[in-house]
Amino acid sequence: MEKETMNTKQKSNMMNRQLYSKRNLWSGILFGVGLIAFFDEVVFHQLLHWHHFYDLSTTSMGLISDGLFHAFSWFATIAGLFMFADLRRRNALWFTRWWGGVFLGAGVFQLYDGIIQHKLMGIHQIRYVENVIVYDVVWNIFALAIIIVGIILINRTQNHKTTGSTVTNDHV
Repeated sequence: MEKETMNTKQKSNMMNRQLYSKRNLWSGILFGVGLIAFFDEVVFHQLLHWHHFYDLSTTSMGLISDGLFHAFSWFATIAGLFMFADLRRRNALWFTRWWGGVFLGAGVFQLYDGIIQHKLMGIHQIRYVENVIVYDVVWNIFALAIIIVGIILINRTQNHKTTGSTVTNDHV
C-alpha cells in the first residue's frame, strides 16, 4: 500500500514538472536576474564604490539611479520567489530546471550589463581605471560561464523530458 502511494505521488510530481516546466524556468530566471543585480548593486555600487548605475550626471543622480536599480532587483527576486513558492505548493518544483534558470538569468543579465550598458550605452563602466578592458573581459567571460552552466542544466531537463526516464522523488 505504501509503495503504491509513493508511486502515485512520484507520478503526480513528474506530471506537474512537465506541466509547469516553463514556470520553473521563468521563476529561476527572475530570481537569477534579481540575485546578480542585487550582488552588483551591493558589491560594486555600495561597498567598492566603483560605479553607479548611471554615471553620466551628478553623484546625486547616480545614487537615485542606484536606488531604482536596487528596487528592480528586489522586485525580480520577489517575483521569482513567489513563483518558486507556487511551484512548491503545486508539487511541481524541478530543482535542476529552476537552477538552470537562475544561472541563465544571472548570466544573461551580466552579459547585457557588460555589453549594452557598459559599452554600447556607456552609462557606466565597471571601474574607472586605465585598463578597464581587463575588467570588461573578466566580467563578460564570467557572464558567459554562468550562461553555459545554465544551458547545461536546462538541457539536462530537456533530455529528461524526451527520454521519459523513470520517475524519482529527488527533484532533479
